[in-house]
Amino acid sequence: MRETWAKGRIWVLEPRGVRSIVGLPAGLTRKVRYVTCQFVQPRRRQTIPLAALIVAGLGLTLAFGGAAGAAGSRSERSAISSEARAAGEPIMAVVSLRRQQITIYDAAGWILRAPVSSGQSGRETPAGIFSVIQKDAEHYSNLYDDAFMPHMQRLTWSGIALHGGVVPGHPASHGCIRLPYEFAERLFDVTKLGMRVIVAPGDVAPVSIVHPALFQPKADAGAAARALTAAAEKATKKADEARLAVFKASREAAQAMVPVRVAENLKLRAEAQLDASERALAAAETVEAKEQAEEARRKAASLVTALSAQAAAAKSGVQPKLDAVVPAREALVAAEAERAAADEEARKAARNFEPISVFISRSTQHLYIRQGFETILDVPVAIQDPDRPIGTHVFTAVQRAQDSLNLRWSVVSLVGGHSATGASDPEDVVERHSPGNPQARDTLAGAKEALDRLSIPAETLDRIAETISPRSSLIISDEPLSSETGQGTEFVVLLSGEPQGGIKSRRRPDSEARNRRSSGSPFGTPRLAAPYFNW
Repeated sequence: MRETWAKGRIWVLEPRGVRSIVGLPAGLTRKVRYVTCQFVQPRRRQTIPLAALIVAGLGLTLAFGGAAGAAGSRSERSAISSEARAAGEPIMAVVSLRRQQITIYDAAGWILRAPVSSGQSGRETPAGIFSVIQKDAEHYSNLYDDAFMPHMQRLTWSGIALHGGVVPGHPASHGCIRLPYEFAERLFDVTKLGMRVIVAPGDVAPVSIVHPALFQPKADAGAAARALTAAAEKATKKADEARLAVFKASREAAQAMVPVRVAENLKLRAEAQLDASERALAAAETVEAKEQAEEARRKAASLVTALSAQAAAAKSGVQPKLDAVVPAREALVAAEAERAAADEEARKAARNFEPISVFISRSTQHLYIRQGFETILDVPVAIQDPDRPIGTHVFTAVQRAQDSLNLRWSVVSLVGGHSATGASDPEDVVERHSPGNPQARDTLAGAKEALDRLSIPAETLDRIAETISPRSSLIISDEPLSSETGQGTEFVVLLSGEPQGGIKSRRRPDSEARNRRSSGSPFGTPRLAAPYFNW
């Protein structure tokens, strides 16, 4: 018998094969697979009662799977917590490797929290800065025995991802970040491509920050885009009006042609009657017959003449309406071309206001900008005391200030390659990073010092000010860009002072290989056809 076994599953024999029915999480029992059976002695009829096998399987289900599954489901639900307020769109996720916990933040603070299971010893999940670059609700690994990884959200093309899985309360994965199944599904539904994911060695949380070096948009930064959008809307309205004009002209021309067709049909009948009367006149032999035929011919000729005049009059009335259709159609073609051009210009302008990511590396003394997973700028930058560590800080423009175009910023600091830690209770993490708290003051002091040491060229600042928008970010780090940064990614920054076994054991596929394969990834599943998020 050929079988495929997976941990936590019980296989039940059925007439058409073997089915896995036990050990899958709640809501995922539809993931049923069949394997074929082949007997060594096909002539001998197998006499094992099917009912007995089913009863045995159900007994094992009750003894092992049922209790464990129910307990696991209860523990998952009890471990997942939500803030008691209306949640906005997620801005970032922060994973604490020390606490084995993930916290999701919107513009106002944390909204979701759950336990995780990161990479085990030797395959540690790398600490660093990532973003969601791919989503796949039904994902199977081709690296680890076709393991089911539901609601996968990819962080690197080499295979690090967030996904649903068993969360035993300690690091147990091969490098990915396992989430409780229920939480993974819930998170998958609310995130978008490009969401920042910070994997920290310890406990960190965003802290609100104000500093003159943090980017702010120009007062007229969106004027050109708004003008192009207005032009596109005007062109669309013009094209709609032109389409309506063509419809109206065509309808009026069709209605005007009705009496013309009626007159022409009657004229054809009258002409047929005239031909018949002329033939009857030629065939008449008696005087009386000739007189009757002549009278019929005269009436038919008179009717033909009248109907010809009627048809001519109808045609003269319809011609202006027919002539109006051609220019109306030409105007529609021109309006549609104008609309398409205006829409394209508006889309280009809108793309310029997608969130941007700015990365400044003390290691390379360079400033990089990415937008929509593509590099748009790479320039040198000056950092005071370049030999002195600066730490790793992630600044995020969470939203616009009330009644203002200015942006409100927060910062998460991973100082000196290690995240700051404090109280032992995970519930206190956000409180410890609230304004006025000593740890928050330390975070702000380090972040502000890092900003003070920057000297960014004026032309670069102008370019950033023209496109900066909410959900944009600034990353300052001692580290260089990871080799994981490339086509189809955001900035990937790995903390060199932390274990990276989970990523060193993987080989990042080159872009050509990814494009050749339908999966686009070493996991073997299609890439989600979703655009980079535009908040």
